[in-house]
Order: sequence, then C-alpha cells, then structure tokens
Amino acid sequence: MKIKNIAFGKYLTAILATGILTVGCSKRLDIGPYQSIAENAALNTEGDVLVTLIGAYDGLQNAAGWGGEIMVLNDLIGNTANINFTGTFAGLNDAYNGLMVSNNSFATGTWNAAYSCINRANNVLSAIDKVTSSPAKKSSVEGEALFIRASMYFELVRLFAKPVGDGDATQNPGVPLVLTPTRGVTDADYRARASVKAVYDQVIADLTKAESLLPSSNGFYANKWAAAAMLARVQLQNRNFTEAGAAASRVITGSGRTLNPDFTKLWFTFINNGGSTPSEYLFAVKVTAQDGSNSINTYFGRTISGMPGTAGRSDCKVRTAHISQYEAGDKRNYFVLSGGSYYSMKHLDRFGDVPVIRLAEMYLTRAEANFRNSTSVGATPLADVNIIRARAGLAPLTTVNLAAIVKERTLELAFEGHNLHDVKRLQTSVGSFPWNSPKLIMPIPQREMDVNKKLVQNTGY
Repeated sequence: MKIKNIAFGKYLTAILATGILTVGCSKRLDIGPYQSIAENAALNTEGDVLVTLIGAYDGLQNAAGWGGEIMVLNDLIGNTANINFTGTFAGLNDAYNGLMVSNNSFATGTWNAAYSCINRANNVLSAIDKVTSSPAKKSSVEGEALFIRASMYFELVRLFAKPVGDGDATQNPGVPLVLTPTRGVTDADYRARASVKAVYDQVIADLTKAESLLPSSNGFYANKWAAAAMLARVQLQNRNFTEAGAAASRVITGSGRTLNPDFTKLWFTFINNGGSTPSEYLFAVKVTAQDGSNSINTYFGRTISGMPGTAGRSDCKVRTAHISQYEAGDKRNYFVLSGGSYYSMKHLDRFGDVPVIRLAEMYLTRAEANFRNSTSVGATPLADVNIIRARAGLAPLTTVNLAAIVKERTLELAFEGHNLHDVKRLQTSVGSFPWNSPKLIMPIPQREMDVNKKLVQNTGY
C-alpha cells in the first residue's frame, strides 16, 4: 500500500506538529490566528479527524522517517563490510563509523519526526468518536492511526534501545511511551523511558487491533495486510517465531498479492512505471516530482549516463565483497558500475517509491519462522525459499538450513533498510561491531536530555 500525496500535506506539517487543526470560519473576514486555535474548536468533526489522519501520513513521509532516512541509517550504521560511505554529512559518517555523539543531527531528526508523527496519530485516536459517517469508516481511520503509531514506535525502539535478547527486556530502557495527544508541554509531559518489553507490547497491541479494524482494500492507505505484514516483522524482531510465521502466512494467503515475476521490474517506479507502485509492495511511500522525498535515492543513488531520471549524491558505494555473494545468473545482482564504483540500481530513481514492506519479505519471514519451530505453517521452509530463488532465476535448493534462509534474505532485501536489525536479531556482527555493541544503538538526542531529566542516556554517550 502506498501513501497518497496530498497537495496541502506540507502545509499541514507546521499546524499538526502542535496537535491542533484549524476549522473553517462561517464568515470569510472572521478569521482567528491559526497558531492559537482553542482546543475546543479543533477536531470537532469527522472532517477534522480525516484531515489530521492525512497529516499523520504526511509525517510518515518525512525525509527523516519513512521518507528514507530511517532505512539509510539501518543500512549504514557500522556496515563497512558492504558499503563504502564517501559522503560529507558528518552525522551519517559518524553513524557509519560507529562514532555517533549525543547531538547527532540524524538521530535527532529521526526522533523528532517519529514523535511528531505519533502525536498526530494520537490526535486522531483521541477524536475517533467524531467519525460517524459509518462504522466501517470509523474502524478504518482508527486502524490506520494505530498502524502509524505502532510503526513509528517500532522504529524508535529498534534504533534507540537494546535489542531483544540483549539482557532483560523488561528492565532495559526503551523509549518514552506517549499514547495521548501532547498539545502543550508541562512537567507532566516529560516521560521516562518505558522498558523495551513495554514498547514492544504496545506496538504488538496496536498492530493486532489495526489488523482487525482495517479493510482488506483501502485505496492508497494502510490496509489489514500492511498491518499484518508489519506485525510479522515486529514479531520476528521480538523472536516470537510462531506469531511471526502466522502473520506472514496470513499476508501470503489472504492479501491476493503475488511476487512480481521479474525482480528488475520492482524498481524505477517513476522513470519506467509511470509512477505506478508494484503490486508486490504491501506498503510504500509514494514520491512524485511535486511532493515527497526519497532519501534512499539521495544517499544511495547516482546520476548514470544514459539513464534519464537517475540522480543521487553517490555517497553509498557497494563493495565487491557484497556483490561476490550472488550466484551466477542471480537477477538480484542488480548493480551498476559507474565512475569505478558499484551502486544499487534499486535506488537510482529520483522520484521512485520508498519501499517499506514487500511480499518477498513475508516468504522469507515465514521460512525462517517455520525452520526455527520445525513447522510448516502455510508451506515448508524449503518451498518458501525456492519461491524466492525461482524469481531470482536460480535453481531450487534440495535442502535448506538457517544459513541458507538468512543468505536469501540478505540478498533479496539488500539495501532496503534491514541490515542493522537483522544483525541484532541474528546476533552476528556488522563490520567490526558485535550485535550487542553500544555503538549500534543511537543516542537519545541531547536536546531531549537537556529538557527531560527523567531520561537516561544510552551507554557510551
């Protein structure tokens, strides 16, 4: 599912960040100051709630969020084995080298963007009873807001806290849980960090409810399959393989989606596909020439001679050590040599969609979950892996083990924002850092530490 771009989306950002929406005046000349609309004059109608929901989607689209920078950070942090980062942004360079400090601008940007988006979703949820046109509409709006809130909390807890499996999740500090709108800041609004387990529990509860509320089809917006797919991702990270496999299987069997027969047709959505999002995408951020940003393109892309529409800063060069992992004939060996360096062709399109979840991930999640549980929910692990290999143009395997499943996942989802969290989940290493290194956890932004004395900083900062 993709996020529809609304022309006034960017205008909403400044207003919605404060959690307040304006309402129309009955008299054209009787216009109050937008920045000081009273709370009792905001979110009074279904229309107000729907516009606020659009603002929450616009928050997801923020460059520091699912506009791409979250994915860039997930792939860049410590990943010296697969990427040669040559960019000039100090914040990204420090992330790449494991040298982040508490005022890292990208960590701060991600934190701010996520909490702004969460606040917009909280505003929608606080006024859900204003949606009265139909029970189905009310359910859909509530489900979308829950999906957005849960997704942003999941990104926050993965980036700013210890992973599940590193110590006691019931004691390890996660991130502050704010489940009601923040419309003014008082001492009561300064929250301590909830535990990692508490954050995961909230994320799972929100997504479970969202899946039950959302329709199977929802136009440009989140539907029940997007919620189920995100739940599968969360449960895999949470090491609950039974629930991860079950959620992934629900998506595979119930969504009606199929793998695109040609892996190379999943990209260049603006240049070659006329802006059409591939049906394999269960959720994506839509980018156009008029609105939106694709920060994966910004840092992973490059202007390639003879390929009109390509662009990017050429900051993330793919090392030959990564490319050498692909078998001969693997269509996922999808790189271009330019200026003596290799670049991923997934992200050359300046206005290409930002993929968040693809159906291929669900097959790989189900395969891993079934393998770990010695089950075959929906299909055997071997069958699911071979579906992915067949699309890549490779011969089927005759047997499968965890290493083979992980390899297919690494190659299928390369440079789509999975590397850091797969390292933590699999308890391996990234570059010179072990999976539980404090260097792989982002700092709580210093500006937050300065104003909220209840916060505890992460180790090393």
